Amino acid sequence: MPKPAKGARLGGSAAHERLLLANLAKSLFEHGRITTTEAKARRLRPVAERLITKAKKGDIHNRRLVLQTITDKSIVHTLFTEIAPRYAERPGGYTRITKVGNRRGDNAPMAVIELVEGEIAKKATVAEAEAAAKRAVKEDALKKEDAPVEDAPAEVVEDAKPESKDA
Repeated sequence: MPKPAKGARLGGSAAHERLLLANLAKSLFEHGRITTTEAKARRLRPVAERLITKAKKGDIHNRRLVLQTITDKSIVHTLFTEIAPRYAERPGGYTRITKVGNRRGDNAPMAVIELVEGEIAKKATVAEAEAAAKRAVKEDALKKEDAPVEDAPAEVVEDAKPESKDA
């Protein structure tokens, strides 16, 4: 009978740890990044990477294996259709852990765990869109400056002299 690894179990039994990691993985795939304690992030990383590797294979057997861990079908669908194809050429290292300091209430060390290419691609897309908008504004300004001014007949305004009234 398989026994869990010895050591800390993240605040409970082995079953509690398994469910906790499944919920953390579900949140990670849903949002792309989550903030949690460093210990939970370090325990989550291999679980999440294993699930992404199974999703990359894409067959029904691996989908059922992933569904044993993550029971939300919509998250599993997102994992197989959006997240896994993003990492098709990447041999591993799908997540990044960044330490963010300590939590205010209990001074627990916190970390952000995120999917590697997901956030970078979104930021790059936003940056490209902003750059394109700036270029378009500059091009419009240059076109207006370079456009030849047509010689239009100027309107002649006659000076209206006030009539002097003799009293």
